[in-house]
Amino acid sequence: MGRYPLSIGEVWHFFLHLLHFGRPVDVTTQNIILNLRLPRIIAAMLIGAALAISGTAFQSIFKNPLVSPDLLGVSNGAAAGAAIAILLGFRTAGIQMMAFLVGLTAVLLALLLQSLLNSKTTITLVLAGIIISGFMQAVIGLLKYLADPEQQLPDITYWQLGSLEKVTPHNLLLVAPSLLIAGIILFLFRWRLNVLTLNAAEATTLGVNLRIEQGIVILCATILTAGSVCLSGTVGWIGLVIPHAARLVGGQNNARALPLSAILGAAFLLILDTIARTISAGEIPLGILTGFIGTPLFVWLLLKKRVNLS
Repeated sequence: MGRYPLSIGEVWHFFLHLLHFGRPVDVTTQNIILNLRLPRIIAAMLIGAALAISGTAFQSIFKNPLVSPDLLGVSNGAAAGAAIAILLGFRTAGIQMMAFLVGLTAVLLALLLQSLLNSKTTITLVLAGIIISGFMQAVIGLLKYLADPEQQLPDITYWQLGSLEKVTPHNLLLVAPSLLIAGIILFLFRWRLNVLTLNAAEATTLGVNLRIEQGIVILCATILTAGSVCLSGTVGWIGLVIPHAARLVGGQNNARALPLSAILGAAFLLILDTIARTISAGEIPLGILTGFIGTPLFVWLLLKKRVNLS
């Protein structure tokens, strides 16, 4: 689906041709499928799954149904990194790498602040993340003030709203390995997430090293979030809404909820991206669509589950 329509038969013949079967396809069809739509479809599914998995992991270890993947300041950090790269005149790949690095730096700063506060509780880490996120938001505001209003400011604003328009095979190959590795680690850890939801005394009795295992989960979830943001910009609500939908369908057991979150997240963002590029002549930013759809969906899920938010 898209502005240049392709039939199922044309797509089928293209993949047969890749496998050296069937008739050749024209160059236009090949470019659209191979360089535009296929990377974008893969990116949408990867990002949707990554944000949903990280949301599930964060909500489990912080024992809070309102926790989202950008909890530790990673989204605002990545946005600040992208804004710096745009001001420095970097190309798309440079913008994405800078977003990834500054996003991870924001989390490291939150961990450092927690250490300076001489506290190892999760609530202190959350507060440290809020502080770093607020600082990164101030940095973004300053960079937008300094940006060229004709060229750089629109790029920063549009990037913050979220889009897969600039995803290319090269950019996807740069980020996809980190998303896949972090996602696989969390998938293997999904059984342990149930234990990490227990209080410290019970988890320790079961032989769990809380600090190390929580650190692994936080690191992997952060990498998933930073990688997603550097590919698509800031896309909200997925990491908050999809884990609730997965638990509504599959129950509270993270062994089932985490892979189900990945499937639902991938499908959700793929559908939204298809809507974003087909509903109007101009492409609607993903952040706007996720806000309009995610808000009422989240309200409905809360009413359905009667989530205890105290």
